[in-house]
Amino acid sequence: MSTPKSAPDPHRAEKLQAFDRLLTIMDELRENCPWDMKQTLTSLRHLTIEETYELSDAILENDLEEIKKELGDIMLHMIFYSRIASETKDFHIGDVLNSVADKLIRRHPHIYSDLEVDNEEAVKQNWEKIKLREKGNASVLGGVPKSLPALVKAMRIQEKAQGVGFDWPQKEQVWDKVQEELQEFQETCAAGEAPRIQEEFGDLLFSLINYSRFIEVNPEEALERTNIKFIKRFQFMEKAAALDGKKIPDLSLEEMDEYWEQAKNL
Repeated sequence: MSTPKSAPDPHRAEKLQAFDRLLTIMDELRENCPWDMKQTLTSLRHLTIEETYELSDAILENDLEEIKKELGDIMLHMIFYSRIASETKDFHIGDVLNSVADKLIRRHPHIYSDLEVDNEEAVKQNWEKIKLREKGNASVLGGVPKSLPALVKAMRIQEKAQGVGFDWPQKEQVWDKVQEELQEFQETCAAGEAPRIQEEFGDLLFSLINYSRFIEVNPEEALERTNIKFIKRFQFMEKAAALDGKKIPDLSLEEMDEYWEQAKNL
């Protein structure tokens, strides 16, 4: 199979020049700035996590200008890590880019080889199978990062299990499972079985996250949008009460409900 060709990019030279400029600046900072000279792979880690969440916020707010800025910050971190590793001769940015390029070619045999696929789902399943062979994990779930937040981890666990065919055939079956877990949770709460309540609640959440895949809803994004909506309404309630010369802690629940209904109508 011949290598596929992409459409000509009129801005390719400009992009390469910009990348080279950033590499040059990183070299200059690493060699001359006291703060940049002091950084290590470990010291940058928490900053990278923070930058990732800032990008996530910008995406949820659909702030394209802020997305551009946050992508730049993350790109800087990637180059920073690579520069530090180059000093110990472990790898450099070229190795990083070639590594991911090679991986993309290996994991897209339907583009760069003779494999034929019927749809997006087949692409995802094939990706997971190739990834499993490459990493040599004893378990399909071995590639799920341990430090992922629990909700995101549940998503990845279910996606990986799906990738090898361990999944419900119909979404109605998944919804039945949600109902089953809800009933078990309710029964456990009613019985006052404290040690099991947390376990059953976790099972219920896991089944809801599983169902989200079948209705094409990202549960992390859905929950975050609900968080944002709640914050917006609650802060409206605080401001509305203040305009009436009142403070939230001094209001009755009935009074709070009145302000809350106003917030819901915004």
